Amino acid sequence: MKRSGPLYTLLGGLLLALFMLSLNATTGTGNSSYGEDSPGAASPAPSSPAPSKSDPSKSPTDDPSKEPSKKPPAKAEYAGRTDDDTSAVSISIRDGKAIAYFCDGRNTESWLKGNVEDDGSMRLTGKHGAKLDGTLRDDDKVRGTVDIDKKTWDFTADRAKKPSGLYRATTEVRGAEVDGGWIVLPDGSQVGILKRDGKPAPAPRLDPETGAVPFDGGRLTARPVVP
Repeated sequence: MKRSGPLYTLLGGLLLALFMLSLNATTGTGNSSYGEDSPGAASPAPSSPAPSKSDPSKSPTDDPSKEPSKKPPAKAEYAGRTDDDTSAVSISIRDGKAIAYFCDGRNTESWLKGNVEDDGSMRLTGKHGAKLDGTLRDDDKVRGTVDIDKKTWDFTADRAKKPSGLYRATTEVRGAEVDGGWIVLPDGSQVGILKRDGKPAPAPRLDPETGAVPFDGGRLTARPVVP
């Protein structure tokens, strides 16, 4: 019985050694961060799109259609000659309406009428397809063209003051229908046609102050023409 003591001691030492080896095997491994994200590392923030840049040269007020247009005068008279100096043109404007007279002082004339647009442009029409296309320029003149009987005249009519302007007389004398038109130019000269029963002839001179016109031993009265 006494010989079993050393054996127990040896067995106890072996068991203790095995226990220590087992303990080292379970606690001796560690973690490596190589190639892995560290738990405390922050992820890169997503890049935000660059703000769009507006063109500083453009603004809502740059739209030309929004710019206010200069309206034509409510009341005005214009008179002038064609570029070839063969005829005269006079235009009377009242509140967006216009009436015009073209006359060569011999046998060609035309009365035309229509509207004046806010931008100063006008297209006036008369008998037999006659038309006048004009544009107001700084309120002091009208520049345009007149088309009559397939002929075209360019003209410039300056703003006129009384007694310059447009005059007309219509009446009946000894059973004949009389119709006369006159343009008094700014320099005092006159261009007109007087018709008797539709037959044209150069008009006699009128008195711009009174409108009196000598005719066939009597007198006619011409009056300013307005739309």
